[in-house]
Amino acid sequence: MKLVIVESPTKCKTIKKYLGEDYQVLASCGHIRDLSTKGKGGLGVDIDNDFKPTYENAKDKAKIISDLKLAKKNAKEVYLATDPDREGEAISWHLCEVLGLDPSSTKRLEFHEITKPAILKAIENPRTVDMSLVQSQETRRIIDRIMGFKLSTLLKNKIGSVSAGRVQSVTLKLITDREKEIQEFIPKEYWNLSLELENKLKVKYDGDIYGENKTIENSFKAEEVESSIKEYAIVSSLVTRPRRLESKPPFTTSTLQQEAYTKLHFSTKKTQSVAQKLYEGIDIGNETVGLITYMRTDSIRLSPEFVSKAINYIKDNFGENYVGSESSKKSKGVVQDAHEAIRPTSLRYEPKSIKEHLSSDEYNLYKLIYKRALASLMAPKQEEVTQVKFTCGEYIFKCEGVVTKFDGYSKLYESTVSEEKETNLPPLKEGEYIKVEKINKEQKFTLPPSRFNEAKLVKTMEELGIGRPSTYASTISTLKARKYVSSEKGVFTPTAQGVNTVDNLTNFFSPFMDTTYTSNMEKKLDDIVDGNNSRINLLDSFYNEFDSLYGVALKEMDKAKPVETGEYCPICSSPLVMKKSKFGEFAACSNYPSCKYIKPKETKPLEILENEVCPKCGKTLVKRKSKNGEFFACSGFPKCHYIKGQEEQKKQEEVISNKTCPKCGKPLLVKKGRNNKGDFLACSGFPKCRYIESIK
Repeated sequence: MKLVIVESPTKCKTIKKYLGEDYQVLASCGHIRDLSTKGKGGLGVDIDNDFKPTYENAKDKAKIISDLKLAKKNAKEVYLATDPDREGEAISWHLCEVLGLDPSSTKRLEFHEITKPAILKAIENPRTVDMSLVQSQETRRIIDRIMGFKLSTLLKNKIGSVSAGRVQSVTLKLITDREKEIQEFIPKEYWNLSLELENKLKVKYDGDIYGENKTIENSFKAEEVESSIKEYAIVSSLVTRPRRLESKPPFTTSTLQQEAYTKLHFSTKKTQSVAQKLYEGIDIGNETVGLITYMRTDSIRLSPEFVSKAINYIKDNFGENYVGSESSKKSKGVVQDAHEAIRPTSLRYEPKSIKEHLSSDEYNLYKLIYKRALASLMAPKQEEVTQVKFTCGEYIFKCEGVVTKFDGYSKLYESTVSEEKETNLPPLKEGEYIKVEKINKEQKFTLPPSRFNEAKLVKTMEELGIGRPSTYASTISTLKARKYVSSEKGVFTPTAQGVNTVDNLTNFFSPFMDTTYTSNMEKKLDDIVDGNNSRINLLDSFYNEFDSLYGVALKEMDKAKPVETGEYCPICSSPLVMKKSKFGEFAACSNYPSCKYIKPKETKPLEILENEVCPKCGKTLVKRKSKNGEFFACSGFPKCHYIKGQEEQKKQEEVISNKTCPKCGKPLLVKKGRNNKGDFLACSGFPKCRYIESIK
């Protein structure tokens, strides 16, 4: 028996089907170990000894590790098939360390889609663990651990913020900087002026005949233009030109998240979750199929095999004239190009043909990926654009007509990028006079920059090189979880705590809050992979700068004063202040730890059931609430557990069967299972006897 270890349990079933009975497929369920939190500063890193890391097995992975060790002991050969990225490579190395495997000889499988051909090809062409990738990941992890632990501890003690990090804090700064721009924005007045002509055309103001005054700044200028409008507008220019609109490239992680947010209203987290399911495998009939390629990528490259099949598909389904070429556009920012773009693994699984096997979310996202990949290889959309200018008095007005000459890729896929809708113009010729029927005049004010939504934030992170495709969704989730930002309909507004966090970090750690630092760090980590930089050089340069700034911040960062409630402690007369815990805010004595008084939360008096008492202990019955609704119970709880109506309910639910308990001989009762899972038999001697059996 040969052992294959993957990351996700859902892959096991799919890959096992492809490999057959000679293989056992088990999952590590992600990382099985991480940096220790013991030792100096809880960093798990010996800074003075070349940043030597100390790893410890994850406590919740004890059984998984035990199962893997047993399987490895009984296996003839072990294959490591973790994800094909920096994190996946590190997981493979950690598996070698924990299971006692030699990384220089253990077979490492690399595949970018979970299909039978891809898996069998990987088995036939294994490689070994890439230690350059592992060192790059370890370096990033050490930097993030040092920054995360030290900054989080500092901020928690000084201003009560929960966490900070290399990518997280820079992303938060984008949001807070945008908010400051919005708050400081001063709107400027301008006016829109247009004419409605006799032939139903609506033409917009475009400056004077001298090519100046393109904007109408105030009401005086608007009235001046309006007063000079003549009875007729003259067609002064009529220019027609062709326009080609190229198809968009196939999806990267970032562009998929943006498009799914815009078209499907998916959060980045939801997009990644649904894409993960499509990648790992969907049951279709008698087979399990990975429907898309690996969904963490920054490349727009497509495999030659897919391009060849896609071109044939386009010819057969749309015609020869719809065939385009592979996109020559390049991905923006720092691109690893380790994987293909996100595409369907096979064109034979058309979205409509497998719709019944997919959930609504899976179907919609798969359809988006399928069509985008195909459309990227289709011919451009061809339009004819006619721009018409009119002279009316001393001013110019214009309009534009757009006619589609060839729909190209848009026959299959319409981009979310705004494209001018087709607008047919009436017959026009230069020098023609057309009567002006109406003048429209409207006061406007310039608008501040818009806040980030998830799509815009991901796009900006990608363009600036902040983080990697695999971190976009988790970074946004962390900012929301830490309450550094609030999100209404996917639009982010920084909270007061978020602004305070960024202000303090910018004051004391400005080099690390610059977006160029984060993007340069990603380049340097890639240099380690390429052999152009060393782990120790990068860690030394980072730590020397960071530690000197940290020492200053430790001394000079002001400690936030707690907010006083205006009340005083009944024990020591010190002011009460608001404090936070994982359960929410509460008022407590400012003299802590000398005084540990906590103000009790005000509770409403319980509603008493009149003229009725507990039949067990004689105390009053009171109204209580649970997740299942309201009920009356004994006020003597927890000493008395009486609940009104429970006994009658039990009598109705429990029916004595004609069988007795094989353990104690008491009658068996028929009981109803939870969540409509069916009836079962249980001993009437419960809780002393806990015998149960299913009803066949």
